[in-house]
Amino acid sequence: MDNVYRGQRHIYDLTRKYYLLGRDRLIDELQPPVGGHVLEVGCGTGRNLIAAARCWPGAHIHGIDISAEMLKSARAAIARAGLERRVTVAQADATGFDPKALFGVPHFDRVFQSYTLSMIPDWQGAIGEAVRHLSPNGVLHIVDFGQQEQLPGWFRAALFGWLARFHVAPRALMIDAMRELSADTGGRLVVTRLYRGYAWSLRFDRGRR
Repeated sequence: MDNVYRGQRHIYDLTRKYYLLGRDRLIDELQPPVGGHVLEVGCGTGRNLIAAARCWPGAHIHGIDISAEMLKSARAAIARAGLERRVTVAQADATGFDPKALFGVPHFDRVFQSYTLSMIPDWQGAIGEAVRHLSPNGVLHIVDFGQQEQLPGWFRAALFGWLARFHVAPRALMIDAMRELSADTGGRLVVTRLYRGYAWSLRFDRGRR
């Protein structure tokens, strides 16, 4: 991933803002408790971490990413925003990490994954690991590419072909996997299809049925 992002990290936010739709909607819906801990899995350049810290000033914001190159950009952006005391990042694998070792906390009140599952080979493992580190009443938020259900076929083919050039693969089974996980672990799953299926938004409440 460092090879992929060594150059891209400098223009990543400028180019992605036009097609990574639904990220700000997700951040607005986090609603963490005051003093709570929020984790972004796959934090990249830190764009979402900064937005979350500004939207929810009473929360502690954390981020992990497997790419050391992306974390360079994240740390620089967090410093420029003056948020070093409230936003912390660490290098870690989305499919296996230790919150206590990384951030000194046992679990998170909110975890979110924004356009990361379509880039993680073991995306189901990444979902399971996120749920494993939720607090008893924690919530997992996901937004990622959908299957373009109500958009023209040519648009879907063009988009998926273009995304494949960047090692991005929208997960057709993401909703089914979350439904199965919800049934196995309890909790409540809410699925929202955004922009005619361009993106899928999923919310898993661990402590509610």
